[in-house]
Amino acid sequence: MQNIANPENNPYRKAKRQLRRSFVQVALFSAVINLLMLTGPIYMLQVYDRVLANGSVPTLQGLFVFVVVLYTFLGIYEFLRARLLSRAGYRLDALVGAHAFDFWMRTGIGYDRRGNNPVRDLEIVRGFLASPAILGIFDVPWIPFFLTIVFFIHPWLGFLTLAGAVVVAIAALLNQLLTQRMIGWAMEMDGAERSFIERGRRNAEAVLALGMQNKIVQRWREMHEKSLSQMQRGGDRSEFFAAFSKSFRLLLQSMLLTLGAYLAIQQEVSAGAIIATSIIAGRALAPVDQVIGQWRSIARAKEAHRRLLATLDRMPAARRHIKLPDPKGLLQVSNLTKLVPGGSRGAEVKKIIDRVSFTLNPGDAVGVVGNSAAGKSSLAKLLVGAWEPDAGEIRLDGATLNQWHPEELGRHIGYLPQSLEMLPGTIAENISRFDPRADDKDVIEAAQIAGVHDMILALPHGYATQVGMIAQPLSGGQTQRVGLARAIFGIPRYIILDEPNSNLDAGGDEALAASIRTLRRRGSVVVVMAHRPSVIVAVNKILILKQGQVAHFGDRDDIVNVSLPPETAAGKKTGTK
Repeated sequence: MQNIANPENNPYRKAKRQLRRSFVQVALFSAVINLLMLTGPIYMLQVYDRVLANGSVPTLQGLFVFVVVLYTFLGIYEFLRARLLSRAGYRLDALVGAHAFDFWMRTGIGYDRRGNNPVRDLEIVRGFLASPAILGIFDVPWIPFFLTIVFFIHPWLGFLTLAGAVVVAIAALLNQLLTQRMIGWAMEMDGAERSFIERGRRNAEAVLALGMQNKIVQRWREMHEKSLSQMQRGGDRSEFFAAFSKSFRLLLQSMLLTLGAYLAIQQEVSAGAIIATSIIAGRALAPVDQVIGQWRSIARAKEAHRRLLATLDRMPAARRHIKLPDPKGLLQVSNLTKLVPGGSRGAEVKKIIDRVSFTLNPGDAVGVVGNSAAGKSSLAKLLVGAWEPDAGEIRLDGATLNQWHPEELGRHIGYLPQSLEMLPGTIAENISRFDPRADDKDVIEAAQIAGVHDMILALPHGYATQVGMIAQPLSGGQTQRVGLARAIFGIPRYIILDEPNSNLDAGGDEALAASIRTLRRRGSVVVVMAHRPSVIVAVNKILILKQGQVAHFGDRDDIVNVSLPPETAAGKKTGTK
């Protein structure tokens, strides 16, 4: 059974802990940078109060050289801070990317049907770490420091700056409250739109042939406009607050200059303090202004961060596996039961597979037959471990499938699904399951057993032919036969073929039957989900499914003329070979 999910197993949480040191370093660089930001105000204070008052050119030269040195260090630290954050983004991707992609792939087989795409969310967070938006967040904690300096220059200037900071902070808070939910909804709609686009493109032939193009475009347009509408509503509000914050900050600087001039007339501050206060107050409010201006990016990253935590919290722990000996092929299925996905356990819940049991020895091949919706494809998904059973167990050489490491078990399993697509790559790469260490002779052997070697050689580029794109040189039947070669690659001991002849012609049927016989001679266990009768001649056992239950199981010759569905039995009686 599946491991229980635990937030401690979340690779994103683990990566966050590993990146703490980088964030601490960024915070330290931010501290130095904000201290160096005082260079300008102090320089102006010295120029107005000392240089101009004394008319000392050497003092001016010395101050300028000192300023050049400080601003040089400021540039270096700004560069290092940005570099640390961008490297943190890449490191986060390296630590989490493979786990996120693996989890996202598993959602395609019913492992978890909630549709958040962690790969996309990780991309958003990684981009945020390398964006200017995060710099404002690291500078926000230094606002009290600059306010304190303004208070030190004169309390009235400090109170005016504090009042301005409160106004800007309220604007930032309202911006968050009024836009966060809309941006979250927009991101969800954007995910649904991306999924619709992908599926529409994959089914472009049927869409065009059935005259559905305009209707599909209209449906996409409706989804797209809803997504844009939500994003625009949030963006409009964010843009309003950004414009208000910027204009108010400029106004506040003029107010500070006015108040500073009045205090200077009253001989309470110097002329240099007026300029210094304006610069320091502007620096105090700049981070808030930056956060508001970048709020859309920050909100998207915040939403992606929240979803990554929630999505990957459901990732089961990686269990420790003992390396088991290579299986000989004894397959034992006991009381295998699968409920309708999304249902809860109980007597009222419909069962797709209901207490299926059978045993196969090395060299056995069983044809699983039954009417449509009898449960053949569901049984195939359970047998290869793509689905988890709700009850019962599957044992290969006495060990349940979850006792094997998935990669190790994959070497011993051959699987040809009912719905088959080639992955982008060459035919050789698809047959070898994209194993970079695969031996060419093993690829060719699999193709020969599947009866596709000559067909592949007839292609212009042979085994180097690129497949897996929208326009590819393989027909449906050829794709199915290459998929059979992939299932056979390495001569696994445990092979599941789900309606492997659905797209084959008579020649393909004969090649399939010959492949099954060869695999049986090599000691493999073969389970064939059969709808057409031509494949039955190559098996030695028959399992008849009826509404998810085993109606009959036994030797082919004992069952074929008694219990097979009419079309399958007719094929056998006519001597199909």
